[in-house]
Amino acid sequence: MRTYEDSFSGQKIYPGKGKLYIRGDSKIFRFQNGKTESLFLQRKNPRRIAWTVLFRRQHKKGISEEVAKKRSRRTVKHQRAIVGASLDVIKERRSMRPEARAAARQSAIKEGKEKKAAADSKKKAEKAKTAASAAKGQASRIQSKQGAKGAQTRVAPNTR
Repeated sequence: MRTYEDSFSGQKIYPGKGKLYIRGDSKIFRFQNGKTESLFLQRKNPRRIAWTVLFRRQHKKGISEEVAKKRSRRTVKHQRAIVGASLDVIKERRSMRPEARAAARQSAIKEGKEKKAAADSKKKAEKAKTAASAAKGQASRIQSKQGAKGAQTRVAPNTR
């Protein structure tokens, strides 16, 4: 047997029951009784009327027996290595005491400063050496910065 669904309430309409309403644009609406037809013609929203199927579906009524509540997955935290440091090194540093960590940090900073100072002094010595050799070779002639870098000398004009 063929059953239809109520256009307003969503309930079943069995054969020989209900009303048929055809709008001006030829759209067919089926109603279980005069109550649902009246509410539809008043332009009531079936989602706001408590006994309709749409309201019950929207407010999750009567489905708790059928479907158990979905269990949410717990997020699991994982330890992963970072580029340049393995997991063992990270764990070791994390378990280190704050005093030891501070001391290691200070020594690392000191080492870095010493290395930089050594590089700077080496650079200064090299610069002084090149300046001395340049001064020795060209003591009589004054040269510009561009000339020292290897730029071509300008030809002196011989006419006015």
